[in-house]
Amino acid sequence: MNEVIDNDALRAMLETMLTIRTYEEKAAAMQAAGQAAGTCTSVGQEAAAVGVVAALGADDFILTNHRSAGHLLARGADPARIYAEVLGKATGYCKGKSGSLHVSAKELGVVLTSTIVGAELSLAAGVGLAASMQERNNVVACFFGDGAACEGSFHESLNLASVWKLPILYVCENNQWQAFVHRRETMPMDHVSTWAASHGMPVATVDGNDVEAVYRAAQVGIAHVKATGQPYFLETCTYRTRGHFEPDDQAYVDKSELAAWRAKDPIDRLQQKLQLNAAEFQAVNQRVLERIEAAWDTAVAAPYPSFSELTTDVYA
Repeated sequence: MNEVIDNDALRAMLETMLTIRTYEEKAAAMQAAGQAAGTCTSVGQEAAAVGVVAALGADDFILTNHRSAGHLLARGADPARIYAEVLGKATGYCKGKSGSLHVSAKELGVVLTSTIVGAELSLAAGVGLAASMQERNNVVACFFGDGAACEGSFHESLNLASVWKLPILYVCENNQWQAFVHRRETMPMDHVSTWAASHGMPVATVDGNDVEAVYRAAQVGIAHVKATGQPYFLETCTYRTRGHFEPDDQAYVDKSELAAWRAKDPIDRLQQKLQLNAAEFQAVNQRVLERIEAAWDTAVAAPYPSFSELTTDVYA
């Protein structure tokens, strides 16, 4: 898994990370302007999403959490359709019925987004069991944070995956914050992978702000899952540089810690690695900005669902 990642691939990752950040900063700005509902962003941790999703195959599945925009956009989701979902519009991925916290996109293999902390862990075992029984050779990528790792569902899911030999790639985006509580207040060690290893599966911990390192680590994990049909645990160590839920003034955050992590910004690091000059970077940034602005305008202009949609897609 040490093949060279060419500059074209890295440039594509940079543009995807910029797309995620621009999308989320626009969503937060619109919330502040009273034009959108509050949302949870993944600003600062874009490399974790992009590196893993870039390594997945087109037929692999994704289960994610309340910071899902990064995973959706990295998977190729249309930002106009995600914005439409946030605004409750008919053109959203779930016809405006999910908001920003429960998006699913069958055509992208995104099985679900859950705002219930740890719920995706509970359901990943079921998706993994289905894939195993159907002999599909799919990887089930389950994204969650260090907060979810402190839930009982974390251990239940990993135990089932280990005992039943399920094809799950567990991806813990350890962003150091569990809502408004720092990880140090809830965990006796620094790495969630320590817990995961006790369930008898291979684990890896990687710099989550280095998209290339994340991509390579995800490739290793995915190869293991596909070769054995058994689970693998990947922890990406990163940092949530905006608050838990917009709006959030981050008054509870240590300013020096925040500054130190902002100095390790994943977008800045990749730009430097690629040695892009200011003009080259600005060209990419402008292209992304125009795309996101157009996506927002498209979503705003989209219709709301008709009354006849009230009881469709409802299961009992």
